Amino acid sequence: MGRKKVVMQRIEDKNSRKVTFSKRRNGLMKKAREISVLCDCEIAVIVFSNSGKHYHFSSTNSRCIEGSNDEKHSLSDLINLENQLDAALRDTRLKKTQLMMESISALHQKETKLKEENEDLEREVKAMRNVVESMNEGSSHHERATLSLLY
Repeated sequence: MGRKKVVMQRIEDKNSRKVTFSKRRNGLMKKAREISVLCDCEIAVIVFSNSGKHYHFSSTNSRCIEGSNDEKHSLSDLINLENQLDAALRDTRLKKTQLMMESISALHQKETKLKEENEDLEREVKAMRNVVESMNEGSSHHERATLSLLY
């Protein structure tokens, strides 16, 4: 028996909303930890509750917000964190763009090679037709019919 589909809308009951938030937050942190270990990548997750508490996970200590979950952080702390995240996002986009450009370049090289191979094959076909036509000129009707099957 499977689970029923969850309607994506705000949970009206306050207690149910808090329980759902807690369970899904823990599930999100668990998934972040798993992907970090399984894929050997850096993960940072920050979740802010509607009461202002924050919860975080970082696979490295470089992006971790210091202090406990109950502690409020200053605006400058959050701005600093935002700047760090923006820098990481820029680096990620730069790397993605670089990989896409390398892929495009490789595809262009492959396209050029395939065009050259196609031109070579067309030359070979043309040469074969010329041979068949020259053979047709000096052969009988029966031989021409047989040769015409070649192309």
